[in-house]
Amino acid sequence: MEKIKLIECPRDAMQGISQFIPTKDKIRYVNALLQVGFDTLDVGSFVSPRMIPQMQDTPTVLDEIDWLSSKSKLLTIIGNKKGAERASEYEQVSYLGYPFSISETFQKRNTNATIDESISRLIDIQNICHKKNKTLVVYLSMGFGNPYGDAWSPDLVTAWSIRMKEEFSVRILSLSDTIGAADAVTIKSVFDSVLPHCEGVELGAHLHALPGQWKGKVEAALEAGCTRIDGAINGLGGCPYASDSLTGNIPSELLIEWLYSKQFDLGLNLEKLHESITISQEIFN
Repeated sequence: MEKIKLIECPRDAMQGISQFIPTKDKIRYVNALLQVGFDTLDVGSFVSPRMIPQMQDTPTVLDEIDWLSSKSKLLTIIGNKKGAERASEYEQVSYLGYPFSISETFQKRNTNATIDESISRLIDIQNICHKKNKTLVVYLSMGFGNPYGDAWSPDLVTAWSIRMKEEFSVRILSLSDTIGAADAVTIKSVFDSVLPHCEGVELGAHLHALPGQWKGKVEAALEAGCTRIDGAINGLGGCPYASDSLTGNIPSELLIEWLYSKQFDLGLNLEKLHESITISQEIFN
């Protein structure tokens, strides 16, 4: 059976919710997810509480979860050198995720930085990762299109991917359909363009979709050779700049069911998955 890495993203599911979710509920939810067997959990972020107030309790969540009993590794999102320094102090955090946009407009919106400033931040963050024995995960946002009028093409995505590999020594790169606008043809063409130039780099897909439209996108990525997929139970979350509020993450429970039907090797505890789904419905409903 084929193997694939599943990245569960409770951080992405929660960050856009305006009503603060009690820290104890986040801890309960993450503890349940830790027992499912996902490769990685994207559990929180070290950014300014003014930017993402929902994630201001990430340090407490990290301190309280039972991470030692799980085989899943933990990832937190960071937006600058200061955030990387804070995140790198936590032994339980293996991955620092940095959103790098190939769109100047979106980079400014998302991290309040130009692309040149973002490159400088990326260098600082990678240096911290090397010193602290962490692994940098770069999310290449606007990887499948650009709604802001900036230049975009599969060749441009490929050029940036090559730079991430050769210039910044990035070994995990997740191409991101930031606003959920990409179709299956575009997704496959981008991966077909990028993959031949990124040997030794783990290439993933962070896709957003309207309900019922996720399967074709995931199938296109997998057919092109992608082996790392991000999702969130119940399809919660998504980009705050998406034009449709229904555009969310890939629904993990449906993705898992479909992958098992296609004979993928996932190695998950389905009983714990169902428990996590129940907790998610209790907390988010």
